[in-house]
Amino acid sequence: MNQGHPHTPRHGALHGHHRGHGTDGQVEILDLDAEVLAEHTASITAWLPLRTAPHHIVDLGCGTGAGTFALLDRFPDAHVTAVDASAEHLQRLHTKACARGVQERVRTVQADLDEAAWPGLGSPDLVWASASMHHMVHPDRALRTVHDALAPGGLFAVVELAGHPRFLPEDAPKDLPGLEERVHAAADRLQAEHMPHRGADWGPMLAAAGFTVEGERTIAVNIEGSRSEAIGRYATGVLQRIRSAIAERLSPEDLGALDQLLDTSSPHSILRRDDLTVRTERTVWAARRTRPRTP
Repeated sequence: MNQGHPHTPRHGALHGHHRGHGTDGQVEILDLDAEVLAEHTASITAWLPLRTAPHHIVDLGCGTGAGTFALLDRFPDAHVTAVDASAEHLQRLHTKACARGVQERVRTVQADLDEAAWPGLGSPDLVWASASMHHMVHPDRALRTVHDALAPGGLFAVVELAGHPRFLPEDAPKDLPGLEERVHAAADRLQAEHMPHRGADWGPMLAAAGFTVEGERTIAVNIEGSRSEAIGRYATGVLQRIRSAIAERLSPEDLGALDQLLDTSSPHSILRRDDLTVRTERTVWAARRTRPRTP
């Protein structure tokens, strides 16, 4: 399920991925996330050390389908089981699948992967989890469950972003330079209180669950705002979600400056800036199931 940026309503505004709390604007942010990062997602699917083209793929924490559709594009003979906690996200994914004419290749499953008993997912050749594992309360249990569900020799791809993307130059805004870094620092402190696995090295945890880690790759994302008008909307959406979670943790001056950036009618609106970039890192771990199923 893209398990949820974020995990519970306590910090239900952060980052805007993939858990079903019905928060406004979440679907739009997921769609923008998919659009803006599409090239990088495609490069990750191309890098995966697969021995043969997969036929059955499971997308754990699918959100509105960023990974699902990248995988369907990469592997035209595959079908995907898309799992998420949010009925709204799954409905959006289904609508997109119909629009693309690939609905016969997609099965949606609504499930909370923090529950002890997962739904039957078959015996997939490839499991993909993007920005979802660090939200799980019991990731070690989830990793073992994935290991035992995979077909022998199957691959598990764990993809994580290094925190929230940055958009503004360091000297912005003019009267309060460094605003975005202070906003992110407050968001990072909040997430660290609730999501201890955010930013984790998944290699040792994958090995402990019985996987053989066959590759790890970090991709730097640095996309010029001029390349896509969606970047302004993406920046606005991400920062709005962060603001709603951390407003009381900011100084009145920083909160006022942030609100000006987020006010689409303001001359200081993010949407009016021509110096935006999307800056972050994505790390992917490719882990193979090489051991027999656990008893």
